[in-house]
Amino acid sequence: MGASLVLGCHASAPPGPEAACTDACETRAKQCGDRQCARGCNFVIDRLAEDEGDHVLACVAAAGQACDDRTWARCATRIGTHADGGPPAPPPPKDFEDE
Repeated sequence: MGASLVLGCHASAPPGPEAACTDACETRAKQCGDRQCARGCNFVIDRLAEDEGDHVLACVAAAGQACDDRTWARCATRIGTHADGGPPAPPPPKDFEDE
């Protein structure tokens, strides 16, 4: 029982975009280890669903020595529709006394 729990902790990514991202990461982002690739691809799974995984991986690969959560997050937020920081904040609510 205990052995299956330990082995389960090192399971590979499920088939699909996350597994494809992990495989591509291991070849493209040389600074990332296999566990860092798996964690990073899981971290940006929403971008993978938006077909932006290639852009995220290019950014991570260009990051040099870094392959941490901050690198993955920075790369995920600077691509596609998210590159501009999103829509502007809504105006503050009008106060009762403003009218």
